[in-house]
Amino acid sequence: MDLGLKGKVALAAASSEGLGRAVAEALAVEGADLVICSRREEPLERARRELELHGVRVRAIPANLTEPEGVKKVVGGAMEAFGRVDVLVTNTGGPPAGPFEDHAPEVWDLAVRQNLFSVLNLVRAVLPGMRERKWGRIINITSIAVKQPSDNLILSNSVRAAVTGFARTLATETAGDGITVNNVMPGFTRTDRLTELAEKRAQIKGCTPDDIWDLWHREIPMGRVGDPREMASLVAYLASEQASYVTAQSIAVDGGWIRSLL
Repeated sequence: MDLGLKGKVALAAASSEGLGRAVAEALAVEGADLVICSRREEPLERARRELELHGVRVRAIPANLTEPEGVKKVVGGAMEAFGRVDVLVTNTGGPPAGPFEDHAPEVWDLAVRQNLFSVLNLVRAVLPGMRERKWGRIINITSIAVKQPSDNLILSNSVRAAVTGFARTLATETAGDGITVNNVMPGFTRTDRLTELAEKRAQIKGCTPDDIWDLWHREIPMGRVGDPREMASLVAYLASEQASYVTAQSIAVDGGWIRSLL
């Protein structure tokens, strides 16, 4: 299926590694030119070189999206390189694990800036151009935790839920301009973040990380954790011409882990 992304410009946040890197790859395979960003320059430059092998143009911009100046740097670079952003994929690293009492007010503040305000600032920067062109795709990488909160992840459960409320409301406000807004909720997916969570949970429970991995495998109906490419394929579809009537949705890629009906 031709997703109609050839020649589109996509900004994929936190895209040097992990889920963001898989998203950038999926969009590049479909022919989209890319703006990628990350705080770490070395993996970002490596990602740029590898993505360009797909025959697309890639602008790599080191930046910290937690700060408004970082967002301005990335979106400004996109405008300089391509003159527009057609597809925005928001994505950030997850906040620290731990119970409520473990997180000081400044930790909450950082989580809100990293996982909520970065989304708001990116959308604020690219939305006017999408409205003007009457076409746009905004896709937020959130988490299964917004439908079924995960133990020991009170920061992520809280802040990503706020992103979901924002996106659902924005979808209604922008639908008339040909702009779709959707969330993708990855489940347990094999990334460095999941490895860190396994180690943290093992410390709390007094077991080994392997015990935690085995527990996750038993909890997931498919009996395994996901591959980042499986989640990225859904993002590419939601960014496409074919998904023009899909908006205001939160879609899980979780191997059946969420037990709710809707």
